[in-house]
Amino acid sequence: MHCKPYVSLKSLVHLILKAAKNSSEFKFFVDSFPCCSQLLESLPLPNVKWICPTAPSRPVTMLGRIPCNACLDASAAHIANLLSTEPSDVKLGIESFSMGAAIALYSATCFAHGKYGNGNPYPVTLRAVVDLSGWLPGAGNVRNRIAGSHEAARRAASLPILICHGFCDEVVPHAQGEKSFNALSLAGFHNLVFKPYDGFCRLSHYTVPNEMDDVYNWLNTRLGF
Repeated sequence: MHCKPYVSLKSLVHLILKAAKNSSEFKFFVDSFPCCSQLLESLPLPNVKWICPTAPSRPVTMLGRIPCNACLDASAAHIANLLSTEPSDVKLGIESFSMGAAIALYSATCFAHGKYGNGNPYPVTLRAVVDLSGWLPGAGNVRNRIAGSHEAARRAASLPILICHGFCDEVVPHAQGEKSFNALSLAGFHNLVFKPYDGFCRLSHYTVPNEMDDVYNWLNTRLGF
């Protein structure tokens, strides 16, 4: 299944999908494409609860002022607050695409650092982060944020992160994915996987079944679904 780029939703929507009655696992997904809920439903992960909040629509300069659901200016604290409402025995994670993936990777650094950039404490424990065609805001400062704290270094080293990016991405260049991976690696995020897509896949700025299969296999391996 291919997601059509730049689809705009008119309002903020929280969509809850496929929550098992006795769910012991939880995964949080941030995205703006309507078909992403269909992609998530296609993954055979019955013990995963998916929540899909969508950012308000606004003109985005990098897309030629095309209105879309931009969430770079949305607070990582909003995501953490949503996660904090889950029961204490539920594993928490963030998975996202494009602009939402930037928030996901930033949230990963906040978790490792133990606080947001403004100094307020980061309130939840992340167990996994998945970045699809995104980038890491402030990549050059991540190493300094983690350095000097043994606890921050421990959290960074233990957090599983999957970064997926297509060589043909015309919106967020593949080099941004590589830069994000390198910045996280240098900062001490050692449980890190970078998967580029080329050849028959020809991944541009959308998802493809091969990529979602890789996400499914990675989640199963890292979190034991």
